[in-house]
Amino acid sequence: MTAQRIQLTWYNKDKALIPTATGKYGYTWVDPSDPRYCETHTLVYDDYIQGVQTPRSDGFEYSKYADLEPQSDNLLILGESGEVLEALTRVPELAEKYLDQVKLIYIDPPFNTAQTFANYEDNLEHSIWLTMMRDRLIYMKKILSDDGSIWVHLDDVESHRMRLLLDEVFGSQCFVADVSWLASDSSSNNAGSFSKDKNQICIYGKTPGWRPRHIPDPEKQSHYRNPDNDPRGPWYDGRDVQNPKDRPSLKYSIAKPSGGFLEPPTNGWRWDRGTMAAKMSAGEVYFNHDETALKRKTYLWEQAGLPPSDSWHSVKRTGSTRGAKNHLKCLFPGIPTPELFDTPKPEELLSLIVNLSTDPGDIVLDAFGGSGTTAAVAQKMGRRWVTCELLESTFTMFMRPRMEKVVNDQDPGGITRTKGKRAAAGDTELPDGVSPEEAMKFNNVLNKLIANDPKLKKSSDVKALKAASKTKRTKEIINWRGGGGFQVAHLSPACFNYSPELDRVMLTSEATGQTLIESVAANLGFALLSSKDDYVFDARRGNALLKVVEGVATIEIVDLLVSHIKRDETIVLAATAVMDGVRQHLREVSKGSRVVALPDDIFPYSKGGDL
Repeated sequence: MTAQRIQLTWYNKDKALIPTATGKYGYTWVDPSDPRYCETHTLVYDDYIQGVQTPRSDGFEYSKYADLEPQSDNLLILGESGEVLEALTRVPELAEKYLDQVKLIYIDPPFNTAQTFANYEDNLEHSIWLTMMRDRLIYMKKILSDDGSIWVHLDDVESHRMRLLLDEVFGSQCFVADVSWLASDSSSNNAGSFSKDKNQICIYGKTPGWRPRHIPDPEKQSHYRNPDNDPRGPWYDGRDVQNPKDRPSLKYSIAKPSGGFLEPPTNGWRWDRGTMAAKMSAGEVYFNHDETALKRKTYLWEQAGLPPSDSWHSVKRTGSTRGAKNHLKCLFPGIPTPELFDTPKPEELLSLIVNLSTDPGDIVLDAFGGSGTTAAVAQKMGRRWVTCELLESTFTMFMRPRMEKVVNDQDPGGITRTKGKRAAAGDTELPDGVSPEEAMKFNNVLNKLIANDPKLKKSSDVKALKAASKTKRTKEIINWRGGGGFQVAHLSPACFNYSPELDRVMLTSEATGQTLIESVAANLGFALLSSKDDYVFDARRGNALLKVVEGVATIEIVDLLVSHIKRDETIVLAATAVMDGVRQHLREVSKGSRVVALPDDIFPYSKGGDL
């Protein structure tokens, strides 16, 4: 880790935290070598949920997102975020898939505001909060791809400390932006001082120089229209046909349709005669109405968009907390409002973030899944995703059923559908410089102005104005049609525990059978073998083969295992008890092989001791 000139310090920064209870934000300090902190948990796979894509219908328009391939390689995990992240980085089968492979990490961790919500406890003391976040950020950095980015969503309680923490983990040179998002669409009348209407989203790249994609901003491109039904799509005439430099060779006259010639501008035309003629023939360059100037079409499809602003205050584009909660009400009509997830994020917000940082097929991760907004948006936008949630009540009440609705196309809210665009109605042709939205507003204002005047209502001039500004909304646009699927999983139980009374590491009651095998394999860095690959050994790491014995390791077991290996292979024999002479015998009959006594040889921890 690159040393920083300024570092944030806090109480017990050199310690680690372990949960004090299952499914709850409560922690206690331990030594970083304590097995309760160090143990790598595996994933237990439960159900696989598969959705079906809805066919197209003539009643809607469809965006490009509606035809993206629905992703099926997704993970929905019930479990504590730190343990899930550790599994993704250390369990060989998971690390191969996710280590350095995730393009976007978005997290909306507990804001630490000393408020207690129905869905999580948000009152962690600063030092606990900082340690919890520090440890998770270290894992997240390992998971991010070199061209990936992390977006941390907070309010002003911890955002300033988080910035220093991100500097420490990722490096200050990887800072990209601190976005201000208007979370509330109305200020609070009950605010003690200032109404807390905004949140911060702090963005860092995995490596220095990360930049967001440029995407079109509909509000800044409303002036693009297509009054002549140009097959190349909407356009406007805002670009110059004059050369930026003085070019005598490009100073030539152009014949007008009505006769006479148009003289060149001061610096000359932008193109030579042949290119200019071709562009005029194609309609890309044309005379204005009185033939005193040439106009140049700039097409919407040519525009890559502008760099995003760090001030997101358009509710229409990024949604609001109120809108997100209304979305949940529609998704779960049977759940009383007080029991709804209290702090959902709008899909519109996540859609913008996903658009700015990823492409279809990329992996998106959210380690504080909450109501499942990140996973829902990633699925609807053709991205792969991994998310987890600590609280079983939130997982079973909101996250899993929401994602089931998404893949089964039973979630019409959020970014699934977009209202049709406003357009001129019938034979109406709006004049240059008047957008359909402006015409609609004018028509509405005109109706209000004449509402109490019968004479004006009958006026032919007023009727003409209303007809000239008449607009309609086009068909609703579908962005998501369902499909794809996801794997439901939960963390395996702990197999190793520390007993303060005995001052030693013990195997738990869960450490038996396949659970023990998978735990030992994960903690030793071995990838599991299927029964088809091998019926003798349990896992492999390079040329080393692992066998876990729930009982006594004997010389007879060693001889049996040695008879099943090739000349260049070695054995790691893990057992809960080891008979005298077995270690020496294994080293003699298979050079490089070893015996691992469980649990002592995996976690030889004692209070105040070292691993």
